[in-house]
Amino acid sequence: MNTLYPMKFSPLFKEKIWGGNKIRDLLGYDYGSLPNCGEAWLISGVSGEPTMISNGYLAGNELNELVEVFMGDLVGDAVYERFGDQFPILFKILDSNDWLSVQVHPDDTLAAARGLGNGKTECWYVLQADDNASLIAGFNMEMNRSKYEEACASGRLREILNVEQVQAGDLFFMPAGRVHALGPGCLIAEIQQTSDTTYRIFDWDRRDQQGKLRELHTEDALDAIDFVRPETYKTPYNATKNPSGSLIDTPFFTLNRIQLQQGIKKDYSNLDSFVILFAAEGSFKVRWEDETVEAAGAEAILLPAALGEVEIHPAGHAVILEVFIRE
Repeated sequence: MNTLYPMKFSPLFKEKIWGGNKIRDLLGYDYGSLPNCGEAWLISGVSGEPTMISNGYLAGNELNELVEVFMGDLVGDAVYERFGDQFPILFKILDSNDWLSVQVHPDDTLAAARGLGNGKTECWYVLQADDNASLIAGFNMEMNRSKYEEACASGRLREILNVEQVQAGDLFFMPAGRVHALGPGCLIAEIQQTSDTTYRIFDWDRRDQQGKLRELHTEDALDAIDFVRPETYKTPYNATKNPSGSLIDTPFFTLNRIQLQQGIKKDYSNLDSFVILFAAEGSFKVRWEDETVEAAGAEAILLPAALGEVEIHPAGHAVILEVFIRE
């Protein structure tokens, strides 16, 4: 009888106006004749753009098709009841050779009201960063709707945006509603709700290959923006003192960091969720029963909810991002 097993996927590669070539040059992915690759979608259940399994007897099947067939055995009973046949996490790698547009995403409530499906809460884990690389997260002053509208109308939007310097290992949680933009020189892993809805509010007066300015969504974005300014935008954790532990725990996804020098056993049988394991540094192998699947640098493996106990063995040193959805 064929049973579920740890799955790997064929990535979807996206050329972007701001994209670079680190996904090929640093991570070793082959994206063919594309002049750049801004995004590599490693695991996707986005409608019309699902990733396909690349290993085992299910190779060639789309992820959402497997959710429909295996339901809770693949994603967990509670996850399936909540999200149905659409896989609820989109896992990407982003390479920014230029500024992304300044943008914001709607939350679940606003997205549903506008017929857009899910909202989009996400996080960025920095895999590599050039010297002086930076990103935008939120505002650099106390903000409200009227002050924001005034800054937009007077062309001073850039003056109110909060800029953060970044380095490898940094983590930024970007809840729906937070204004943000990735800057040049950043190579990141992005974990997000399954949604491709973005409201672009500023694009650096940049023109596309046809010489046209890209569309802005100024009015649509207004109701989506959260103007509350938190104490800090960078998610604090100490990798030296606590090399393994929880980084983010939300209703949309839980993200843990696991640093390994030797093999460990993990029992996921009580989790009631799929698990994504991603090689943020180094490589590792997942063993279950008499089988083995390897994730080299910047590769991801999906563990079905029904799998239960596995062993994870690093090739020397490895840092693994562990993602699942808690009840």
